[in-house]
Amino acid sequence: MGTIIGITEQNRKAVAIELSKLLADEFVLYTKTRNAHWNVEGPDFHAMHLFFEGQYEQLDGIMDGVAERIRTLGHYAPATLKDFLALTHLTERTNGKNDSLSFIKELLEDHESVIEFIRGNIEPFAAKYHDYGTSDYITGLMESHEKLTWILRSHLD
Repeated sequence: MGTIIGITEQNRKAVAIELSKLLADEFVLYTKTRNAHWNVEGPDFHAMHLFFEGQYEQLDGIMDGVAERIRTLGHYAPATLKDFLALTHLTERTNGKNDSLSFIKELLEDHESVIEFIRGNIEPFAAKYHDYGTSDYITGLMESHEKLTWILRSHLD
């Protein structure tokens, strides 16, 4: 049975392709945040271990929501590491330092990159593809990432 939600198949496919890239970015960001949680060292270890845990838990929920939005549009979400690495705008590499400030700086840059990608899709999803629901949805995601960047940035000031 087809997906009949008032958006053409061509438009739903175009939006699903962009959401798949976003899901890949979210997965790489989640993995890098897990890495920070597992491998942070230093006198602030305990506090930062818990801090990064809170961040990856939020990202886990975001990933699930993006995948479910892709499914809502009638398409399958990418779900392999190979697919994620082919689709992501981010790099999985880190600078190799395991102190909290290094992790925070890297994660902050990645969140900012995700924000820019999301911001670039809000208008096209609504105006070009007539998918106001996904446009609204990613606007909320952008706000979530903006809050996460504010929290990360607060550790650097």
